[in-house]
Amino acid sequence: MPKTKPPASPHYMSGFGNSFETEALPDALPIGRNSPQKCNYGLYAEQLSGSAFTALHGKNERSWLYRIRPTVKHSGHYRPIDRGLIRTAPNAAERQPLLGQMRWDPSPMPRERVSFVEGLTTITTAGDADTQAGMAAHIGFITRSMLREYFFNADGEMLIVAQLGRLRFCTEFGAIEIEPGEICVIPRGIIFRCEIPDGPARAYVCENYASPFTLPNRGPIGANCLANPRDFLAPVAAYEDEAAPSKLFVKWGGDVFVTEIGQSPLDVVAWHGNYYPYKYDLRRYAAIGSISYDHPDPSIFTVLTSPSGEEGTANIDFVIFPERWMVAENTFRPPWYHRNVMSEFMGLIYGVYDAKPEGFVPGGYSLHNQTLPHGPDAAAFEHASNAALKPVKLTGTMAFMFETRFPQRVTAHAAKLPSLQRNYIDCWEGLSKRFNPKKKQVW
Repeated sequence: MPKTKPPASPHYMSGFGNSFETEALPDALPIGRNSPQKCNYGLYAEQLSGSAFTALHGKNERSWLYRIRPTVKHSGHYRPIDRGLIRTAPNAAERQPLLGQMRWDPSPMPRERVSFVEGLTTITTAGDADTQAGMAAHIGFITRSMLREYFFNADGEMLIVAQLGRLRFCTEFGAIEIEPGEICVIPRGIIFRCEIPDGPARAYVCENYASPFTLPNRGPIGANCLANPRDFLAPVAAYEDEAAPSKLFVKWGGDVFVTEIGQSPLDVVAWHGNYYPYKYDLRRYAAIGSISYDHPDPSIFTVLTSPSGEEGTANIDFVIFPERWMVAENTFRPPWYHRNVMSEFMGLIYGVYDAKPEGFVPGGYSLHNQTLPHGPDAAAFEHASNAALKPVKLTGTMAFMFETRFPQRVTAHAAKLPSLQRNYIDCWEGLSKRFNPKKKQVW
């Protein structure tokens, strides 16, 4: 067992984009001119850079880690292994000639024991990981905790949305625990182990190949609402000093590799910087909306964004549809019918989504690709068109979107899943023609 391990209840620091400092032993962190030639406790100093050295201020990300062994001691002879159901863009060899609105029921939990790495299943890929553009959408199935097994992703950062069960990520920086309704982001290159405290768990995972997620610009909204920086939490330093045969898995260039090491790589005793994993409770999102008439765009529900370099058009937007009041007058309340230049991978964490009250259930997901029309099903349209226009609160619901500027291509595995609703298009079958040029009031 580890001599020292992450605390039973993870501890956190508050704030988004802050430069933090934290130590598990007193004076493990050097301070300014008092920095010693030799680190206290016999530690090694190591910098982890999440950006180019010359990145602009505000986009330059790095942390200094003071660890028991440098990371080169946690490396060995990497050998490629079966990547399972993990796929990476452009994934041209498996390109599926599929076009249309798609929706899947929840896939059942696997009967076999699978770790976070073994159970990661790619549904869509978009862009090109080698050029650091685009994303992949995965479903994570976890039926066993990783034991003396560790993982890092060199291809992109991972935004993990808990949907069923709790997940604990023991990272180089400390421990993070999330439950349904919470997310965590593990940046590119950070080593972690995933545990399931309460048994089997399921999660949605967005693998971001491009610019790290950040808070969206609020523009005319001003300084408040949406996701507030104070509600993002970073882990407090907690290290493991364990010498035991272990495995380190790496996703690099779309392939998966493994190397044998002789100890836990989660041996960081202290760290400081602005490149670290973090968590956020989606239920703390301060939603805004119309208080007069008309329908704001869903971009008002953006939690995090990965900028593309083109102002106003994201590489990825992470958008949620949480509990909120609907109060507009003379306005059709659910999301309207539309076509979009962005492609939308959508999932339901819990509850009922107001535009799709039937057929879209927690653990399920849908894909509405670029310029393909979508919107409320016939039942939702009928109900919303005739509902009394009074304030209504949507409760007990949490849906989300991974929205990207790139087309999302379905993997061969996802295209063959029994849970793919082949008749999804039929949900709009009841939208009959109502047009009558001789009668203004048709209803």
